[in-house]
Amino acid sequence: MSEEPHLLTEEQDGVLIATLNRPDKLNALSAETMQLFEAALHRFRDEPDLKVMLIRATGRYFCSGADLRGGSPTATPRTASGIRENHRLRLNGMHRIYDEMEHIEKPIVMAIHAPCVGGGLEMALSCDFRLTAKSASFAFPEGLFGTLPASNGVSRLTRLCGPHWARWLIMGNQKVDADRALIMGLAHDVLPDEGFQDAALDFCRHLTKSSGEQMGAAKIAIDLAAELGRESGRHVERMANSALMLNPAYLEGIERYIKNLGGKGK
Repeated sequence: MSEEPHLLTEEQDGVLIATLNRPDKLNALSAETMQLFEAALHRFRDEPDLKVMLIRATGRYFCSGADLRGGSPTATPRTASGIRENHRLRLNGMHRIYDEMEHIEKPIVMAIHAPCVGGGLEMALSCDFRLTAKSASFAFPEGLFGTLPASNGVSRLTRLCGPHWARWLIMGNQKVDADRALIMGLAHDVLPDEGFQDAALDFCRHLTKSSGEQMGAAKIAIDLAAELGRESGRHVERMANSALMLNPAYLEGIERYIKNLGGKGK
């Protein structure tokens, strides 16, 4: 009997749902997983009818990280520069894929129902929204082997949660539960285990109702504002709105809104 696909995809109400589907392997990220995921990501990027991407998983782990038992098409480099290039160009394309997740001007949501570690946590860090069930937890086990999470684990975790919590996860080698993840800023919301997947999908449906132009501009503006000073950040706001407020959909919508207010309060 052939093995089931490592990733399943389906569409619901403008949401592309990508499900990690190796429960017997704790959803370790194999070469096949990453190939299928990248194809789904490009489909999400290129199809206008797809407004939101939802990433979820089956089984008792959300993701146990990179598949270390699946073998590698190339030998492990034996020089420092070779290892750096291996991180950047290989590792089943993690760097490239996670960067593309950040660049796509549509929201990507991850619904984490169980432990999420290593490369799975790095994938989560590249999403726009991270919803967690009460049973979720997070860790970077790389410290056990004397290395760092190097496919954005240090850079994006520090950017999202600050050096204080990055030290806790990476140097302290601590596992954090869903409630601690919320305090850290790693999770946006913690939801009950029961009905979690339905609640996550409802959130995605809510996002599909927003303007795609506004979503794309907001994603870029927020990323820029995080890197810029206050004054430059204000320039980014004004620049983004100068385009959004010329959008015919905005002009029609604001006109309807004002007309609807006309008879109220009088």
